[in-house]
Amino acid sequence: MTESEKKPLLGSSNEEEEKLTGCGKTLCCNPFRFLHRYLILIIMCFLSFGSYFCYDNPAALQDTMIKDLKISESAFMGFYSWYSWPNVILCFFGGFLIDKTFGVRLGAIIFSLFVTAGQVVFALGALVNKVWLMDVGRFIFGIGGESLAVAQNTYAVKWFQGRELNMVFGLQLSFSRVGSTVNMNIMQPIYKFVSNSGHKGYECLGIVLFIGGIICILSLICALALGYFDKRADRILQRKQLTSEETIRITDVKDFPATMWLLCVICVMYYVAVFPFIGLGLVFFEMKWNFDPSLANNVNSLVYIISAVASPVFGFLIDKTGRNVFWVILGTTVTIGCHALLAFTFINPYVAMITMGFSYSVLASALWPIAAQIVPNNQLGTAYGIMQAIQNL
Repeated sequence: MTESEKKPLLGSSNEEEEKLTGCGKTLCCNPFRFLHRYLILIIMCFLSFGSYFCYDNPAALQDTMIKDLKISESAFMGFYSWYSWPNVILCFFGGFLIDKTFGVRLGAIIFSLFVTAGQVVFALGALVNKVWLMDVGRFIFGIGGESLAVAQNTYAVKWFQGRELNMVFGLQLSFSRVGSTVNMNIMQPIYKFVSNSGHKGYECLGIVLFIGGIICILSLICALALGYFDKRADRILQRKQLTSEETIRITDVKDFPATMWLLCVICVMYYVAVFPFIGLGLVFFEMKWNFDPSLANNVNSLVYIISAVASPVFGFLIDKTGRNVFWVILGTTVTIGCHALLAFTFINPYVAMITMGFSYSVLASALWPIAAQIVPNNQLGTAYGIMQAIQNL
């Protein structure tokens, strides 16, 4: 990778900064200044907030959804299957389209539109009690949601490569957890409020999902704002558009370095060890430690709670120390130790789950930025699309 490919969008010189006039020289508007950079970071973190919020709408309303729609558990789980399985392939093409056709600005806007449209169709299906229409909505939502995460990662590298990239990825992870947590805590109260206002059954459910979908509009607004600021920064920095020779072709994937594919293997193997365990953890803690469902749920959610707080902190630490590969090895090793504690001992599970929350934070903050060090910038969307697709396995 050439030095120009590694140069972050905000790498600048004093001569370039002196060319700015008017509002462009102020702290908030100057793309060279930290205040503007952190404004972009806030918008970037909220870019996929609506997607993560609405992704777990079914989980937050599971009992009421099954009751109001009169569906089975398997039909309910279909709402997640229709989201995840297509993305084993589709978010790879989403990343490729960001590199090849759309660019990150237009790509983020298009995929945020898919997120919003998918949630609207999902809510409409509930409102008219058509489960098949809800499945279609989740499929559309999935096309946008995972590809929007790819666009978010691409934006992060473009603006922060060589600076606070690990912290930025940690913050993005934190915001994803915050989105899921907020959803889990407010959707049931919203359902009760709408139900008390006179709407019942699937009609009430549809209205609640429409209200939740308002959060998706936040993603669209953030995509539009990022597009404006990114285009403005490109103009100020006089960044050149890619030539036809530099534009990625789908066959270029076979030329990705072996380290990129090793990164994908680490990604899938680690996430398989963490997320399926959390998915089944409720029953595990109830059976092995005789916890009641409420206490088991508290223990099971510790990884998400810890990672929401710790990820930016570890990201900042990794930015200061470097050595991403060392941190990935450390996070993986500690997670293996946590699984061993849970499987072979009766030590209080709080110890293992809290530690796993920290180790997951370390790995997630260190792993994803490595792709930016081994893949050229004009292929990053495709690279992150592959990693996102593998994660959906």
